[in-house]
Amino acid sequence: MEFSDWITAQVQAHEAALCRYAFSLCGNEALAKDAVQETFLRLCRAERGKVEGHEAAWLFKVCRSRVIDLQRKAKPMQTLTPRHEAVLPDPARTPYESALHRDAADPLPAMMARLTDRQREALRLKFQEDMSYRDIAGVMNLTEGNVGFILHTALKTLGKQMKQLEGVPA
Repeated sequence: MEFSDWITAQVQAHEAALCRYAFSLCGNEALAKDAVQETFLRLCRAERGKVEGHEAAWLFKVCRSRVIDLQRKAKPMQTLTPRHEAVLPDPARTPYESALHRDAADPLPAMMARLTDRQREALRLKFQEDMSYRDIAGVMNLTEGNVGFILHTALKTLGKQMKQLEGVPA
């Protein structure tokens, strides 16, 4: 397969997953897209022989690194001043609206938010991107044992939260 065809195949196979992953790390769509674009630029410059056979793990590792670098370079957020706060709409809901929202809401995002960043990242790589422990370890710069421990702890925590939600004693 020609190099350009290989690059095209990698973009088609991994672009959407990398965008989801980058966004999950930074919460900023523009920054996530920049990180993914830079990831594929690095793939174009990389030696094919060093990447071929483990493309997904390599791409996710580079993408993670790019997100972290871009976040460091991003301008700090401005502090909310009383003048700015005065023009913001009141976010408070009525008790009725709150109850409707709570009943309709999917509990999983709130449960995931209670996990550490590292636990969320490992869970996404394992279950959303279907990566092996070895690949996750490579992406996150951890040992496979650490990945197993992080995933075990995260799943145990989610299980306890589910039991609490169902009213079952933990």
